[in-house]
Amino acid sequence: MAAAAAPGALGTLRAGPARLAAACCARLGPGWRLPGSLRGARVAPAMWARGWAPAAGGSAPRRGYSSDVKAEDELRVRYLEEENRGIVVLGINRAYAKNSFSKNLVKMLSKAVDALKSDKKVRTIIVRSEVPGIFCAGADLKERVKMNPSEVGPFVSKIRAVINEIANLPVPTIAAIDGLALGGGLELALACDIRVAASSAKMGLVETKLAIIPGGGGTQRLPRAIGVSLAKELIFSARVLDGQEAKAVGLISHVLEQNPEGDAAYRKALDLAREFLPQGPVAVRVAKLAINQGMETIPTKDRLEGLLAFKEKRPPRYKGE
Repeated sequence: MAAAAAPGALGTLRAGPARLAAACCARLGPGWRLPGSLRGARVAPAMWARGWAPAAGGSAPRRGYSSDVKAEDELRVRYLEEENRGIVVLGINRAYAKNSFSKNLVKMLSKAVDALKSDKKVRTIIVRSEVPGIFCAGADLKERVKMNPSEVGPFVSKIRAVINEIANLPVPTIAAIDGLALGGGLELALACDIRVAASSAKMGLVETKLAIIPGGGGTQRLPRAIGVSLAKELIFSARVLDGQEAKAVGLISHVLEQNPEGDAAYRKALDLAREFLPQGPVAVRVAKLAINQGMETIPTKDRLEGLLAFKEKRPPRYKGE
């Protein structure tokens, strides 16, 4: 079930971009090569929705790290084929803005998720970055400071909504964290069912450094992932963890030493996705739904009666409802 995010958390943010950069951003790593497992994979043209374009000559994503990346290339949706059929990769590609959430990226994510949630051929979704050293650095403050005050609230709500939409996808989702995941970037990863990271990755909910709180569901999902007390400690301190530290506290499921290509987490995510493919698709979907609902408090009448009886210091009158 989607976690309810704290209202108004990011909407009051008016800090300058330089301040956030100092707190949240890391230098991009060296260039990388396309992993061998993806060379030559095929993507059927019909599988690409309007506004999503495959790289020329195949499914390998074009890198395009400069600021001339076209808006339609900021999110690349790839339907893998052959032995990986059923796996869909959402690749964020905003290198010049540290993969931060812009109006366009949020719109594209929402459009992609809307198409994927009703596609019965989709078995597992991997969320990754196509930019070396970065997963997602949160909201795009350079774009934010140009907004009118009346635009900020709705924009933050849209970020929160798309993160919730990802959390509510009916199939397994895996976040491959090969770089920096701060603020909204970590909240995006927390919305996924499984998180894997390179040991060199950095992640944290750092909003309190800017006198705000996580606004994309982090105040709800982080405690569910690692426990209430430790989640409070990390949020109160705005602490940033590396991959090994994140694994130690249960924030991620697997940690890998980074490889020369810079995609160790993605490769592990792909291995996990392949493990899911042979299983019954309906069973996997129902299992995810059952687990998610089981994590929520069940609002039965008997439960409410039990609480009321305790408060009134009387025996409960249960009706099996």
